[in-house]
Amino acid sequence: MLLYVTIGSNDLSRAQYFYDAALAPLGLKRRKQDDVEIGYAAESDSRCRLWVVTPHDRNAATIGNGSMVALEAESRAAVDAFHRAALAHGGIDEGAPGLRPFHAHFYAAYVRDPDGNKLSAVCERPE
Repeated sequence: MLLYVTIGSNDLSRAQYFYDAALAPLGLKRRKQDDVEIGYAAESDSRCRLWVVTPHDRNAATIGNGSMVALEAESRAAVDAFHRAALAHGGIDEGAPGLRPFHAHFYAAYVRDPDGNKLSAVCERPE
């Protein structure tokens, strides 16, 4: 359903440091980069599906109240690794890894990136 997602940043160097580390446990790698955007994709995907960008209108990037990007994790261990990497690279904890009440196998962790954007890694597989 979704073609791609963009997340605004006011400091792409800081964002790259954070996202390179936080997304690696989820199998996402930086595939494209220039002065205004960084693109991430799965190894098996030919196009970037997650972009970290400076706003096109040249105004400051701001967070959306109620907005969050949830990323699929292949395992609960990947969720744990995402959370650890995010916190070690400038992220803020918004919910430690664990089961959530959405269904029996909904295992998730929540963080804010250095610009305040909320992210989640979710594994819906029993382990």
